[in-house]
Amino acid sequence: MTEDRSGLGDLDRDGDVEHDRGTPGLVRGGELPAEHRAVEAVVLCAVEPVPAGLLAELLELPVERVDVLCRELAEDYAAQRRGFVLARVAGGYRYQTNPEQFAFVERFAVEGVSSRLSSAALETLAIVAYKQPVSRAQISALRGVNVDGVVRMLAQRQLVTEVGHAPGPGQPALYGTTPVFLEKLGLDTLDDLPAVEDLFPGPEVVELLESRLRPGTDGS
Repeated sequence: MTEDRSGLGDLDRDGDVEHDRGTPGLVRGGELPAEHRAVEAVVLCAVEPVPAGLLAELLELPVERVDVLCRELAEDYAAQRRGFVLARVAGGYRYQTNPEQFAFVERFAVEGVSSRLSSAALETLAIVAYKQPVSRAQISALRGVNVDGVVRMLAQRQLVTEVGHAPGPGQPALYGTTPVFLEKLGLDTLDDLPAVEDLFPGPEVVELLESRLRPGTDGS
């Protein structure tokens, strides 16, 4: 008999998850199924999001099965209200903190305040994210200031990169966001960015603000 070195040989491969009576979630017989444990181990030790294709290769399973395993793990963590989640980010899977625990994570990250982006850098990054591909001149026109240094800093942090050149005189470089940008924001694709209109107040709010700011009004 050939020895099974995958660690998964004692499992059925029909994709069904059975639950012991009285045992919550994926745990059965007192332990998590081997396939799920293998996914946990690989994703946990990875520095970057792990593509489903790579997980499938490592576990010797179809990609579709890997997606099912990750979805089951994510749902199980959510049901248990764990402090972490298994998220699909930048085309792969990774563990990240549960948004519900933001306040505690923020306190822990206070020592890294100096590495946070300035408001100028954040504004520039937002323009690149929503207008890409975009040139430095276009960014400067939108912000009203020179952005050469800010764009250079964002490129050094691997948040933006050159993605091509515009036609015309000088063929200026065009910039777009990177997979690191998606990873930092916890997004899978650029389609997951919030719609621009969602970032601004509605017309009724604008009207209320304007009425309160008009000269001679008492704000009531």
